[in-house]
Formats: sequence, C-alpha cells, structure tokens
Amino acid sequence: MTDSTRRSGADEPYPYAYGGGAGYPDPPAYQPQQPVTTPSGVTVWPGDGSGGGGNGAGEDGGAFTSEEAHGGGGRRRARVSRPVALIAAVAAVSALVGGGAAALVTNATQKSDTTVSTPVVNANSTSHSGVSAVAAAVSPSIVEVSASGSSGQSTGSGVVITSGGEIITNNHVVSGADAIKVTFSDGSKKTATVVGTDSKKDLALIKVEGASGLKAASLGDSGKVTVGDQVVAIGSPEGLTGTVTSGIVSALDRDVTVSTDQGQGQDGQGPGGGGQWPFEFGGGRYNGDVGSSTTTYKAIQTDASLNPGNSGGALINMSGQVIGINSAMYSAASGQNSSSAGSVGLGFSIPINTVKSDLASLRAGGSDSNT
Repeated sequence: MTDSTRRSGADEPYPYAYGGGAGYPDPPAYQPQQPVTTPSGVTVWPGDGSGGGGNGAGEDGGAFTSEEAHGGGGRRRARVSRPVALIAAVAAVSALVGGGAAALVTNATQKSDTTVSTPVVNANSTSHSGVSAVAAAVSPSIVEVSASGSSGQSTGSGVVITSGGEIITNNHVVSGADAIKVTFSDGSKKTATVVGTDSKKDLALIKVEGASGLKAASLGDSGKVTVGDQVVAIGSPEGLTGTVTSGIVSALDRDVTVSTDQGQGQDGQGPGGGGQWPFEFGGGRYNGDVGSSTTTYKAIQTDASLNPGNSGGALINMSGQVIGINSAMYSAASGQNSSSAGSVGLGFSIPINTVKSDLASLRAGGSDSNT
C-alpha cells in the first residue's frame, strides 16, 4: 500500500508495509482487499459488516472501526470472522443439547432400572391367600359331631349346608346313637337329631335344634375335580375341633368298601377310643373287619392328612367349595388304639355330587328308613 492510497494526515492504514522490509514479515501471496472511503469521508475497512460513522460490526460482527485497526502503538486487535463465531456458537449449542440428551437417556435408563417391577399379590400381612384363605372362609361351616349310644361313643365331623342347621356327616359317625351334640368353630354347643341316613353311601343328615343364621358351606362340583388339584381338609381329628390340613387329589373313582352294620358305627373315634372305621380297598382290608354287610362307593383319594375324627368333615377346593365328605382313612396302627394311629397319606372322600343327589332322600328319612 502506498502513500497515495491514504488521506493526508491519516494514521498508518496497516500495521506493516508490504515489500519485506526489515522487521516485517513476508507479504502474502495475494493482494489484500483495500479500504473504501465513503463520500462523507469515513474509511470503511474490509469485513463482513458495514459501518456508519466509521464503525463496522466490530467484535460482534466481524468488521471493525479504524480505531480498532489503528489502535494506539500500532497494535492490531484480533477479530473473529462471523463464520468462525457461528461455528463456535453451533458447537456450544450442540454441546448443551448433547448434554441434555445424554441426561435424558441416563434418566430414562435409571428410571427403567428402578421403577419396573412386578406387583406382588396379597403382600399385605393382614390379607389371606391359599390355604389360609380357604380355612378362614370355610371353618365356620365345619363342626364337631359327638355321638353316644349303647354301642359306645364316637367323635367325627360335619358340614353345615343350610343356615337353619342341616348338617351332613357320615352314617358311621351317628349310626346307633341315642344322643348327638354339635360343637361349632366358636366353641358353642348344641344338641342335634338324626333326620335321615343312607348306610349304602355312608351318609347321614342331622339337624341342630333351634338353630338359625348359621354359615352354610358352598357345595362345589366334584365332576370337575382332577388329579393333582390342591385341596384342604377341615375336621376334628382326635377331638381337636377345626383342624386344617392340606394336600392334593391323589386319584379319582376309587372303589371303597365300608360296613353297613349298625354295630360297626360306634368305633370309638376320639381320645382314648378303641379303634377306627374299617374299610376295604383293592381286595385289602384296613383298620379292622368290615363285617358281613358292606357297601361300595366311588371315592376321591387324597394325601391330605386325615385321622380318626375327620370322618364327616369337608374336603375343599381352593375356591372354598366343598367337593367331598371325608369318610375313610388308612392307618398303619390297625387293631391298636387310636392314640397310636396316624395318617399315612391315604384318605378317601365321598364326592359332593353324590351327596347332592342324595339330599332329597335324606331329608325324607333316608333309604335306611325303608329297609
């Protein structure tokens, strides 16, 4: 740049002269853009902005004033072009967006790890489920039946089927009895009388005198029972009222043979008793001699623990429905007193459908009243 290109009295337009003098760097390979002097006498230096009154965009826009170009002492202030500033701004925004996205991804991942869970059913310690729920629902409908007569005394169980006091039990529990007492789950006791019996199905219907508002059990459908179904048994083994045991259905349609002799019914079930109800199965004889007069019925086999005193009690499915009336159980202590007997997982129940089909006959006095 020569003197002819600047106004008289103006400052040095560029901090160094081209031509490679001493103390100066080599000139660039191209001719730099020259400043422009406006008609008003203002010199505008090259840049991306345009100025008025001698000012360009300055530090913000990439252009600068003559003051900035010719600062005191010939010092030149560095400027950043608008494209470079734009790139820096985009990078900063990208960093912020990227950081925010990363934070969102992190939060989403952490939330997935901490909030996804499987709801737990019946987690409340005060709630009931499974066997405990069945026991709580059905126990008030199961009673202890104590019968006494000239042939002895027996203790069994029964199932309340109407609020007015009708109770189903086994024929062998009450056969030949002169007096019957019923003990409820709350400990109260009432006297009962026999309504009807059916020795061929080992069933009996008794009724509590002056009863009302009793909780009746729900009778299910034994035709829907399958092997492996979980079941609950409730009764009074050895006189222990309201005992609950559980197991599964081991088999169906077992041919169980029991005695129909009236004298066989008073078998001393209970503390200090003298034996158990005898039965036959598969050609074998269990718990004593069934006598000469017998009957055979199809039974549900279960491994739920049954002991002397469970006879006449309920076999219940997990919906709280009675599917059978417990009637026979095998004990390895056959011929010995009941205090040394115990369940070995072979119990039999009369299907509840058999009971339901026999109810009308029992209410009319039972088949035994005609023989």
